[in-house]
Amino acid sequence: MNDKPPGTGGSGTRGLIARVARAIRGGPWSRKEIQAVIQTEVDLDAEEKSMLAGVLEVSETQVREVMVPRSQMIVIEIEQEFDEMLSLIVASGHSRFPVIGADRDEVLGILLAKDLLRYFGRDEARQLTIQKLLRPAAVIPESKRLNALLKEFRASHNHMAIVVDEYGGVAGLLTIEDVLEEIVGEIDDEHDQQEAAFIRPDGDRNGKPSFAVRALTRVEEFNDYFECALDDDEYDTIGGLVMHELGRLPRRGESVTFGGFEFAVIKADKRRIDALQVQRNES
Repeated sequence: MNDKPPGTGGSGTRGLIARVARAIRGGPWSRKEIQAVIQTEVDLDAEEKSMLAGVLEVSETQVREVMVPRSQMIVIEIEQEFDEMLSLIVASGHSRFPVIGADRDEVLGILLAKDLLRYFGRDEARQLTIQKLLRPAAVIPESKRLNALLKEFRASHNHMAIVVDEYGGVAGLLTIEDVLEEIVGEIDDEHDQQEAAFIRPDGDRNGKPSFAVRALTRVEEFNDYFECALDDDEYDTIGGLVMHELGRLPRRGESVTFGGFEFAVIKADKRRIDALQVQRNES
């Protein structure tokens, strides 16, 4: 006898699929019809419904809708010194980095942090030729569907792909984690948890101080931190203000300027904004 609740373990997943199959038995259905049945007629908890909805949506979602845009890519320059690369890796918390040449359109390969960190504290790090550590970069078009990309990731064992536009320029990047989050929701790793502060300095971008701000930051707290006076009469959070200014839920990479600040969305899904990059607008 299996005592696992639905949705846990292999047998739970099979039971979940079997219940959905029973509900839609009787002929071919469209994705919208299946979605409607899942949300209204099938006895599932909210987490199960959300996951099944993600599975159906991933086959219709294009890479451009969820990629990390070019401006938000954390890259390593081929001419950087070992210590500079190491500082960037530690500060970002990522495990894979595009390595660029003259500009972001020239991606020379992918550097895995573990390949570089093995030289930490060793004399040969000073004469290290970074080209020897690069892995080939997978390149994909903006229009590729996420389900097709997930198959490619599984077959090639790649975890990152460089996204190019119709002219061959780099438009952004996408990781296997980004694709999986479209199905199961946000996956917070240890580094995400360390960055739980609502407002924190995030270095300089384009010569101006930048700040990482969680969308749930209360407007009152934002005003206190930046000594400003954004309106908090109608909206309690910064994310709410940003959505109001745009008139809709923005996609990752979009930005809006108001109240003397530029707000760029750096983390979002189809339901909510999660994180923003904020800079004072001095112009």
